[in-house]
Amino acid sequence: MSDKRILLVEDETIFAEIIEEVLTDAGFIIRHAENGQVAWELLAGGDTGFDAILLDRLMPQMDGIELLAKLKASPELEQIPVIMETAAGDSASVQEGLNAGAYYYLIKPFEPRVLLSIVKAAVAQYTDHRAMQKSVRLAERPLAFLDNGIFHFQSIEDGCLLADFFAHACPKPDKVILGLRELLINAVEHGNLGISYDEKGTLINEDLIQQEIAKRMALEENRQKRVEVVFERSPVALIFTIKDQGQGFDWERYLDFDPERLFDPNGRGIAMARTTSFDSIEYQGNGNTVVATVILADVN
Repeated sequence: MSDKRILLVEDETIFAEIIEEVLTDAGFIIRHAENGQVAWELLAGGDTGFDAILLDRLMPQMDGIELLAKLKASPELEQIPVIMETAAGDSASVQEGLNAGAYYYLIKPFEPRVLLSIVKAAVAQYTDHRAMQKSVRLAERPLAFLDNGIFHFQSIEDGCLLADFFAHACPKPDKVILGLRELLINAVEHGNLGISYDEKGTLINEDLIQQEIAKRMALEENRQKRVEVVFERSPVALIFTIKDQGQGFDWERYLDFDPERLFDPNGRGIAMARTTSFDSIEYQGNGNTVVATVILADVN
């Protein structure tokens, strides 16, 4: 994490020093802004190369919600993940932050372990997002000539490659690729490999998720499992039907951002895919099949 930069926007000096010490010891590079106004002047002045922004909710001059609105209105800054820190843990305050675009949350006071877990999760998400954008920009668009097709894959690596491939068929590939990757990775991790939500959170916190995936991939019961993706093009929409060979899950819990799960390092992917990547997501049956739709043109 030595090259990862965090913008810390915090008006309480003592609290800022504690956060900075924890994150610096973990290898992050910290830039501290005393309030939202100072942070915005910094960003507007061109210092935008941050991998995450740790933002206090209540501050003088410009509070966290006001700064967050400015970030989300800026094409250059809108994708930087924002971690909202606040002493207000009531559902109304959390929902306000969610509506404004803060998908990561920390409630004061928080343990150093929790702080590191959330910051690492946010940075990893942004790192993956930038890598996906680069992949989309560099690749050709072979799917422009494909009306329908059936694809099968097994590993997460192949799923990510397939997501990159599919994204080229979409009007806004940089937007869609995040959701495609999320759904295809879920089909492997939670579907075919049976890694539960709670198990994944624990594995991420212990930095053991990749080892567990490799272990389960090698099991005899999983060696033949595949994820099926059906691609269909109509005059007005692209439809991706993704089906795994797992037991399904309680998908309704994950369609929206749940304030109770905001403090976990995982669990945002489906809601982010539904709100930012696709025009609609529909789970079928027990949840091992999902249909994601991208509209190509307005339907009168």
